[in-house]
Amino acid sequence: MQAAVITFPGSNRDTDIARALRRAGAKVTMAWHQDHALPNGTDLAVLPGGFSYGDYLRCGAIASRAPIMDAVRAHAAGGGLVLGVCNGFQIACEAGLLPGILMRNAGLRFVCRLQHLRVGRNDTAFTRAYAPGQVIEVCVAHGEGNYVCDDETRKRLIGDGLVAFTYCDAAGAVTEASNPNGGLGGVAGIYSAKRNVLGLMPHPENFIEASAGGTDGLGMFQSLVQAGLKAA
Repeated sequence: MQAAVITFPGSNRDTDIARALRRAGAKVTMAWHQDHALPNGTDLAVLPGGFSYGDYLRCGAIASRAPIMDAVRAHAAGGGLVLGVCNGFQIACEAGLLPGILMRNAGLRFVCRLQHLRVGRNDTAFTRAYAPGQVIEVCVAHGEGNYVCDDETRKRLIGDGLVAFTYCDAAGAVTEASNPNGGLGGVAGIYSAKRNVLGLMPHPENFIEASAGGTDGLGMFQSLVQAGLKAA
């Protein structure tokens, strides 16, 4: 698995996610927002968390127009894998890689806490290490994670199994209290139509070591590395 982690001005989780990928066995190259091409041999392009361009205009709006994003869109259109985490999810939506948009949290406050997620399907490059319906615990840290889309898109996401992760409690129940931002139906992450692009608000990259709080996030990166091995 050859991964390219893209750094934008204001990114602050780029090195975290690079470390998680390397721990799972991936080869990682750091790319820069002003580049016009992804590194040769890239299997996975990663849009990391942070506050790209200071979150001016809208979160992810300026980053979505960075020179490298044309290469990311071409990579996705050709079936290449793209992962957007937190600010990266916002960038992916603004760039047209995923439908919908991320709005201010319903409580109008930045939320930083441990968070349970319920896994949707496990037949994707991102989730094969998990079981369908498995409850995992990672964390959230965002002020604009309220996922919004039109009704037609919502029906398609549900009907086509494109809701990747849902906010839930420890027992797997989707409740108002378990939703940190008021997002539609508790959506924490979604896939593109071909399931080669994943955007999610929580941070699996910070839960890869027991000594640092847990390892439930490691499965995503192990899944990606295994997908890369199968494709080789």
